[in-house]
Amino acid sequence: MPRPVLVTYTTKYGSTAQVASAVATVLGDQGLEVDLHPAREVRSLEQYRAVVLGAPIFIGSLQREARRFLDRQREALSSRPVALFALGPTRKEDDWNAAREQFEKEVAKVAWLTPIAHEMFGGRYDPTTLRFPDSLLARLPASPLYGQPASDVRDWDAIRAWAVSLAGLLPPEA
Repeated sequence: MPRPVLVTYTTKYGSTAQVASAVATVLGDQGLEVDLHPAREVRSLEQYRAVVLGAPIFIGSLQREARRFLDRQREALSSRPVALFALGPTRKEDDWNAAREQFEKEVAKVAWLTPIAHEMFGGRYDPTTLRFPDSLLARLPASPLYGQPASDVRDWDAIRAWAVSLAGLLPPEA
């Protein structure tokens, strides 16, 4: 029986979960067996032949839950192909170069991991869904979120194209 690929994610407000679901669907359409689970629910990677981890970059850092997953699964991740994606800027006019540099720094912090692919996509922001303390932060005039309208700059075509390319990077099932 073929070993599946795990697509796992951390999410704060659901946007990364939606992108992870799209990645899993595309990988499945490419003929791969795929499981989709939130990172907090993943206890073991033993049954998986590869892992795709998605997480938001929030205020310049990879979400803490994603870093915990990487630490907790370090040994298992070291022995299988791993791909990473992050959701970053929530506006088209944001400084994408700075956001990509920040993602590269976050990936470099995990020096033991050599991902087969990593990519950053635009994110989604909806001020009506913010919970404390983010809701408080968004009301502070010094905050980058202050007065920002809802936005969604996820490029679904780019996300699907990346997932198709990722399927080609995964080694065939032995």
